Amino acid sequence: MKTAPASPAALKDEVLQAMAAHGGVRTFPAQSVLINEDDDSDSIFIILSGRVKVFGASAQGREVIYNTLAAGEYFGEMSLDGGSRSASVMTLEPTTCVVVPGSKVRDFLGSHPDFALHLIRKLIGLVRHSTDNVKSLALDDVYSRVARLLNDRAQEIDGKLVVAEKLTQQDIAERVGSSREMISRIFKQLTQGGYISVDSKQIVLLKKLPAGW
Repeated sequence: MKTAPASPAALKDEVLQAMAAHGGVRTFPAQSVLINEDDDSDSIFIILSGRVKVFGASAQGREVIYNTLAAGEYFGEMSLDGGSRSASVMTLEPTTCVVVPGSKVRDFLGSHPDFALHLIRKLIGLVRHSTDNVKSLALDDVYSRVARLLNDRAQEIDGKLVVAEKLTQQDIAERVGSSREMISRIFKQLTQGGYISVDSKQIVLLKKLPAGW
């Protein structure tokens, strides 16, 4: 039985609901590139269902993941200054979005100051996140960055600390700016030490991760 596609009415945020009325609903399969870095497009995407990753890539094909976003979040707002796209965005699973053209977003901003505040708060959050990442990349070793990622993503489920998002070692390498081989060595040591277990890509934190390795 097919599940009905998500609709803008599913958005809990009333401001996003109002802006979604100015766009069209589109559904994308997994691994679809919605935005390419340096593109001149200026639409904003509001996620109704599914997940996406926001990333940058080198000419050699190496990637770094800046963030992952899910239902109720939006992306593409960085192009509202008239500049090109600052990152690429790809779906991680089938994803439904409302796509609002940049011209309509700017009109909406003019008539809805509450969305301007919404946008300012999000951009402040992005700056804080970027600052933390730069600090971590400059001052922390790879293990410390991996431990921070696991601790930040873990949540209690049925009495266990579980990283609900299914992350491969390659995913983690791209998030912490390392190689998959290095992540593999760290995971092997953490597993042997009884700190984590991995089953079907689901990571469980069995006890407090060591401060250093």
